[in-house]
Amino acid sequence: MNKRIAVTAGTFDPVTLGHLDVIARAAAIFDEVVVGVFENPAKKKQFSLETRFLALTKAVENLPNVRTVIGKGFLAEYAASIGACALVKGARNGTDFEYEKVQADYNKEHFGVETLLLVSDTRFDGLSSTLVRAKIAAGEDVSAYLPQGVAEILKKEL
Repeated sequence: MNKRIAVTAGTFDPVTLGHLDVIARAAAIFDEVVVGVFENPAKKKQFSLETRFLALTKAVENLPNVRTVIGKGFLAEYAASIGACALVKGARNGTDFEYEKVQADYNKEHFGVETLLLVSDTRFDGLSSTLVRAKIAAGEDVSAYLPQGVAEILKKEL
């Protein structure tokens, strides 16, 4: 029997409880989940690649079938190269869904990789890395939005 591998990715600037929820749900579905910190040149990052990777690795440390990587290039191409059968993405609202649908169609056509969209848990509908960064800039405590141990990692870079 072939191992079912899924890939999920983001800039994780920083990783939030919403991200962790999607990753944990994917881990319950697939044999292995590879979570990649992929750079998006269009996004300005607050935290270094190393800090984001360390925080992500800390966030998933209790999920035995999840491993973290620093990815380069096109996500679907990477997924196909490691034999993944699916990309997993979270969708908080219709805007997220519409964006991901276009990407999913392209990834299926060009790389043969399916996309599984997981609807966000309502607890995390308004949670985003952008919100967390804004609260950090305002000097607010953000630990309630982050997986355990992540706030401490981020503080080292602030």
